[in-house]
Amino acid sequence: MSTATVTTRPRAVLADLLPASRTRDVLLVAGGAALTGLAAQIAVPVPGSPVPVSGQTFAALLVGTALGARRGFLSLALYAVAGMAGMPWFAEGEAGWGMPSFGYILGMLLAATVVGALARRGADRSVLRMAGAMVVGSVIIYGIGVPYLALSTGMSMTQAVAAGLTPFLIGDALKAALAMGALPTAWKLLSR
Repeated sequence: MSTATVTTRPRAVLADLLPASRTRDVLLVAGGAALTGLAAQIAVPVPGSPVPVSGQTFAALLVGTALGARRGFLSLALYAVAGMAGMPWFAEGEAGWGMPSFGYILGMLLAATVVGALARRGADRSVLRMAGAMVVGSVIIYGIGVPYLALSTGMSMTQAVAAGLTPFLIGDALKAALAMGALPTAWKLLSR
């Protein structure tokens, strides 16, 4: 009797290439949160929207993919908790949880976890699979952020989509293209 063996062992993510230790993981988690906080400061206001274009979505997806699901989740959780506690490192130096864009931060937390899990399955190894992971991550961010925006501002869903999704699609496509090139290229360079 022959049976096909399916390998379900998780693959390494980029962070796993560093020597394993608890210190490594703590530094990676803190570094991922700091990277997201720094990237959030690259923010451009969008006329008619309470949500700016920022680098934090790119950083959140990159952190999740490079660190894996667990460390990606912990990085974004640290980012969110520190920001809610008053650290002014959300987009445009904001802090707290009362702003209309807080739903996107919650979405980034989940998205980093999901793209990290996808990276463990090899999504970070090719441009096409990375594109798929970035689309999934973006859908999660908007899937949480846009309804939160509607609820927190009293906008209709149509208005929230117009203010919190549509103006960001081109920029997010560019950010995804950067990630699609960066991570598979990193793996190719490291495998030489």
